Amino acid sequence: MKTKLLFLISFFSFALSFAQTKISGKVTFKNKGIGEVNITLKDTYDGATTDTNGNFSFETSEKGNHTLIFTHPKYIDVEKPITLENQEVSVNAELKEQINEIDAVVVSAGSIEASDRKRATALLTPIDIYTTAGADGQISSALNYLPGVQKVGETEGLFVRGGTGTESKIFMDGSLINNYFSSSVPGIAGRDRFNTSLFKGNIFSSGGYSALYGQALSGALMLESVDLPDQSSYDFGVSPIFLNAGFQKLSDSKTSSFGATLGYSNLKLMQEAFNFNTNFTDAPQGLNGDFNFRIKTKSGGFFKYYGMYDSNRMGVTVESLEPENDFSLVKLKGKNTYHNLSFKQKFGKYLLNAGASYSFNRSDLDFSTQKNDMETGNTKLLTDGNYINFKTVLERKINKISALRGGLEFNSTSEKLNFNDFVGKHYKDLISAAFVETDLGFSNQLSAKIGIRAENSSYLGKSNIAPRFALAYRFAKDWTTSFAYGLFYQNPESKYINGPANLGFQQSQHYIFQVQRTTDRRSLRFEAFYKKYDDLLKVKNLEYKDGQNQYVQTADNNGGYGYAKGLELFWRDKKTFENIDYWISYSFLDSKRDFLNYPLSLKPNFASEHTISAVAKRFVPKWKTGFNLSYTYAKGRPYYDIATQDVNGEPKYFVRNEGSLKDYNALNFSVNYLPNLGKKDAKAFTVLVLSVSNILGSKNVYGYNFSTDGSRNSAVVPPVNTFVFIGAFISFGVDKTQDAINNNL
Repeated sequence: MKTKLLFLISFFSFALSFAQTKISGKVTFKNKGIGEVNITLKDTYDGATTDTNGNFSFETSEKGNHTLIFTHPKYIDVEKPITLENQEVSVNAELKEQINEIDAVVVSAGSIEASDRKRATALLTPIDIYTTAGADGQISSALNYLPGVQKVGETEGLFVRGGTGTESKIFMDGSLINNYFSSSVPGIAGRDRFNTSLFKGNIFSSGGYSALYGQALSGALMLESVDLPDQSSYDFGVSPIFLNAGFQKLSDSKTSSFGATLGYSNLKLMQEAFNFNTNFTDAPQGLNGDFNFRIKTKSGGFFKYYGMYDSNRMGVTVESLEPENDFSLVKLKGKNTYHNLSFKQKFGKYLLNAGASYSFNRSDLDFSTQKNDMETGNTKLLTDGNYINFKTVLERKINKISALRGGLEFNSTSEKLNFNDFVGKHYKDLISAAFVETDLGFSNQLSAKIGIRAENSSYLGKSNIAPRFALAYRFAKDWTTSFAYGLFYQNPESKYINGPANLGFQQSQHYIFQVQRTTDRRSLRFEAFYKKYDDLLKVKNLEYKDGQNQYVQTADNNGGYGYAKGLELFWRDKKTFENIDYWISYSFLDSKRDFLNYPLSLKPNFASEHTISAVAKRFVPKWKTGFNLSYTYAKGRPYYDIATQDVNGEPKYFVRNEGSLKDYNALNFSVNYLPNLGKKDAKAFTVLVLSVSNILGSKNVYGYNFSTDGSRNSAVVPPVNTFVFIGAFISFGVDKTQDAINNNL
């Protein structure tokens, strides 16, 4: 009997140690219950969501002193301390509205914002990008799954609403990034040079963007780099393709940090494992490294510095389209360095943002032909570019929802082109700009953004003035409408300026109308646009005589023109299906232009009439695994074989061959496994990744190359139809598990 009694006492003592404590209460705003408020017991996985009357309850086995967190997108977060013993706990919370950031309607026509998750129409965080199947962890690739961006696989750049890849510019902390993409060879797109984890947010504008930015006819991507890390950490990444390592060191005072990374990549091993379409005589490989520091001053100022260096190389051999040769060869050696320094400081009612960046880029291309194992006809193109950007913006808050800002920007370019060891050109330009812009909040239902930008180009010897205007109106609780207009200028692309020509700014006008509905974890967005292009660059053939006749396209005049119009739809939903986040985008594009060597107004060969993208993500905490799918369909783009003929002694362009490519289809799949998920006080955060692009093996075609006489052609195709990636990413010193959960659920 005594033994049984001791057993029962031990059993009940053990059971009580795991007894559940009930936590309940009500959340209100102005004495009215609020639904869909998230209540979380800090540093645990326990919590609940309020019902329509604001009531909640849940049970937990936690004991001792804890903090209860109340969060809702429209209200200020509230934290309440509680003590958990063996008695039921009742906690009520009264929330306060965030008038200045949430209720005030914001202009969003043309923009998809992710720097402020509470105001974002479409939120693409770094984890979002890393877990988008088919994006390969690249920001530019992830944007291909948003409306307005065309899937163009054979060359780098953001192709936005009928614009070329060079008509969209990318900025880091306000400063222009020249050469965001790695050097490339014809038919193979360059990759992002910048690590996605470097940035904490982004604003992607597919049109009608702010007067603070210029020199982009179609769109702008504004990236915001991370601030001080939460704590020191060490990171490692390993796969058959690359090996990298890095660290971030936070000072004891938590007012400064510094860090560095080093990485090496080589595609040779994967080239042996997969059946590549491209014959790489020298497998793509690269070496990269970067260094950064962050300093918070005693007066509240903040310095950020980021510097990087990378080099890449590759060699490609293809069958020659000319009967006198067996093969055509191209070799690439690229080098790039980029440095960015920014400073932010409040002075009373004023906020100063200043930044400067410098970049150097070298692209060394060697073209040749091969006949009977003999290499002949070498043509070398060596381009060196130095770029300096300086920008300062002073902003003053007028009230909670209105502000005035203005500033100056200087963008210096110096490029040298060596053609077969002959100096082909030395292009220099200084673009000076001044801008002013105001956000006007008339009420919580009506706001406007009005700006103007003026630029001067030393090379062109001309100036421009570009007004921008946008208006937003909330016509129902969750529904807003926006209209935007803007005039945008851009210098002719410098690679075509190989001789004297009377040139001016290229110009586009944007008209954008948007309707969107945003509720908790759901976004619906409809947008119609019209773009008118004027003064687009036209080119002609320029002959170099250095022992053999060589031709390059060179700028001739600004006689080009065009238009782009279309409709777009975007839907994102994190609510309907448990633990599933998905979005769908559709774009209709009608575009024609007469530019470069086009002999008449044609549908651009980079523009697809219909594009549909879908992304779906499911994270299963029990399995510690995330499953990701993405699909893209694009109607076949046009292709042209444009040649020259003699007309009255003058060479004229004409379309010799044309047609439409087959429709583009790609289904991608990836799996992310987090082995440390659920482990308390874990000091290492590990992610194991398996990714398969184009799992159905669709044989997509990007275009065609034609022989000199047009009698022969070859398809431009991806380097590989289906690609499998496996890798492991490990962080020591910081537990990012909760971030992974929050961003995947």
